[in-house]
Amino acid sequence: MISVCIATYNGEKYINQQLESILKQLGDSDEIIISDDESTDRTLELINGFKDKRIKVYKHTEKIKTSFFLDAPTHNFANALKHAQGEYIFLADQDDIWLDGKVNKMIAALQEVDFVVSDCIIVNDKLESIAESYFKVANTKLGIWNNIVHSTYLGCSLAFRRKVLEQALPFPQTMVGHDLWLGLIAESYFKAKLLNEPLMLYRKHGDSVTTSGLKSSNPLYVKISYRAVIVWELFKKYVKKLLET
Repeated sequence: MISVCIATYNGEKYINQQLESILKQLGDSDEIIISDDESTDRTLELINGFKDKRIKVYKHTEKIKTSFFLDAPTHNFANALKHAQGEYIFLADQDDIWLDGKVNKMIAALQEVDFVVSDCIIVNDKLESIAESYFKVANTKLGIWNNIVHSTYLGCSLAFRRKVLEQALPFPQTMVGHDLWLGLIAESYFKAKLLNEPLMLYRKHGDSVTTSGLKSSNPLYVKISYRAVIVWELFKKYVKKLLET
């Protein structure tokens, strides 16, 4: 079973295109788990308009005090992930488009490893190409230290086995992006792989929430604090696992 997890917030402009591109690649027993962070536009109306039993919507109403710009989307994704039932879990943003064959190719890769990151084509809001390879633009690499220094785990291009999610939960309460956390946990305890083929149109526009592996404009003290928290959270996870064995 496949679970596709999407976090939505005021995504009426693109959500139909994204869901159409995903649904046609799923089987009857698969699911799309949507966590909506109290959208005020027509996002939920459009989602419900599909009338597809595979789409399951959960409202994200638990408000956790946030201190970092990644906290809100991370908690919204965490809400979706906790409802996922599949053995294979994909993450998706509300405004991208999956290319044909994405699901089959990533599932094939997950027969060999536990965590896969696929390349994607960067496009603007009109789907005009900005860059043919996100991997090249972001200098994407595997490696725990590489991604602590410069995270290139693009959340919407991730797919992983259920055991990665189980190991990653619970997510840190603050300052660690869900995609970075999942990637670091996967590389710490499981097998990971880059899939050097664009399988998605990754839309970059004025409404994008994060820089997602591209150049960050955050001040130096924020960058240092962020990495310090990441290292601390990984250390706590490691110690907890040691005590449990």
